[in-house]
Amino acid sequence: MENTKLAEIASQVRRDILRMVHAVSSGHPGGSLGCADFLTFLYFEKLRFDSNNFTMDGKNEDLFFLSNGHISPVWYSVLARSGYFPVAELATFRKLSSRLQGHPSTDKKLPGIRMASGSLGQGLSVAIGAAISKKLNQDSHLVFTLHGDGELQEGQIWEAAMYAAANKVDNLIATIDFNGRQIDGDVEQVLPLGNLYDKWKAFGWEVLEMDGHNFDEIRSVMLKAISLTGKGKPIVIIMKTEMGQGVDFMMGTHKWHGSAPNDQQLEAALAQLQETLGDY
Repeated sequence: MENTKLAEIASQVRRDILRMVHAVSSGHPGGSLGCADFLTFLYFEKLRFDSNNFTMDGKNEDLFFLSNGHISPVWYSVLARSGYFPVAELATFRKLSSRLQGHPSTDKKLPGIRMASGSLGQGLSVAIGAAISKKLNQDSHLVFTLHGDGELQEGQIWEAAMYAAANKVDNLIATIDFNGRQIDGDVEQVLPLGNLYDKWKAFGWEVLEMDGHNFDEIRSVMLKAISLTGKGKPIVIIMKTEMGQGVDFMMGTHKWHGSAPNDQQLEAALAQLQETLGDY
């Protein structure tokens, strides 16, 4: 897909995020806005899936797991816009009895969701299990997962990282949203992660880096990652993003990690984002 089209979709996704969070004065817009470009590329160009025939086992299709489930607004928007469920359902975000819970859940049976997430640190373990399952079933499709950088402060991530490398889970591509911020402040101030490139390398992974707001770079690095599958090592991509990307007053700070815009802030934010596919 052309970059201009991807950018148009990402702009609409960002509008969806802001409107969803504003409507219920609750949610996590910062990281959602930052990952809009990556998830747009993933679902509209790279992943192989059938949104009209969703199954929990995901046989014969690529799988994606969102480990940092608090950025559910961006995922819900991309899932709806790629055909998993009606776009109009985005208006039910975080409302009672909605399938679009604040953190993704499986009990509501929302198409596209294969694990409950939001308890940080668990997604990599689930993705490894899915990747091993595909190997056992001789399914050549891949497993993708996304994590927050603050999530890497969870010990389970590094246990899973060791396991994946030791067991040559080489049909797995993990991506780290490296925006440098978490709910309580800058990651470096809360609990520094050290050199992530060297750390993942030492854990036995193939490590790539990319700009999460440049579609050309996202495309080339994802193609490189896919070319490295099947060679005995799991792959991780350290993706540099800006929390709040696309809205000037939400960028450069951690305060929009879990804060909703008020009426005036929503209006100012939407004025910076083109409506391209029609608001729900």
